[in-house]
Amino acid sequence: MGTVSFGGYSGQAYSPAGDKGRFVLPPLFRKAVKESSDGRVLCLMKHPGWNCLVGFGLSRKPELEAQLDREEELAVRLGKEFDRDTRSSQLFGFQEMPFDDSGRFVMPDHLRVLGRIEDGLYFQGGGRFFTLWNPSELAQMGDDWAGAKAACESFLADAKAKSEKGGGR
Repeated sequence: MGTVSFGGYSGQAYSPAGDKGRFVLPPLFRKAVKESSDGRVLCLMKHPGWNCLVGFGLSRKPELEAQLDREEELAVRLGKEFDRDTRSSQLFGFQEMPFDDSGRFVMPDHLRVLGRIEDGLYFQGGGRFFTLWNPSELAQMGDDWAGAKAACESFLADAKAKSEKGGGR
């Protein structure tokens, strides 16, 4: 890959659901995924603790392997059991999906169910990854998420205004 200048995922965006399970990766995130995937491959999986999905590019694979090594080393040091195969399946259980030049991708039904995704996606940058939220799930998060919730509400108000101006759906 040469010298990759991938700086992580930051910012926020909103994308309404399209027809046939299609969504659009917003330009800011599309550019970052392209940079971190050496192409147009989006990796998605369920977040282990929150009711949302996690997105990232292919460059995260070596990082996940290193994380697996660290977790195993820590478990051994603490005298705890560690099932490397199970943990590896959890970390590498993401789905790789292509997206077109406009950022359109089809989200598999099982990911929509796991992430409780309905009418749209709120994207929140998180450094090494980004999260994709159903706005109503994000709204249930605690005060630590006040900034993300405010941004999401603003994006939703803008989307509603545009759809009303354009005659709705």
